[in-house]
Amino acid sequence: NSDLRNEKVGFKIREHTMQRVPYILVVGDQEMENGTVNVRARGGENLGSFTFAELVTLFNDDISKLGRVTDTSE
Repeated sequence: NSDLRNEKVGFKIREHTMQRVPYILVVGDQEMENGTVNVRARGGENLGSFTFAELVTLFNDDISKLGRVTDTSE
């Protein structure tokens, strides 16, 4: 889901953290310029900035820890 409401970023992060969203992706002007996305884990921990490829690796690593990964390399 995208949260495009006219609210401050900090408010949105707190709100979605309370809803226990697994990951919050934040894209602002700096991320757009750098081609990255800022990632926060459940609980509000800031994981830093990732490229799209790095983000896919992060998600695949987490999925594999759960034992539910399928091979998507075709």
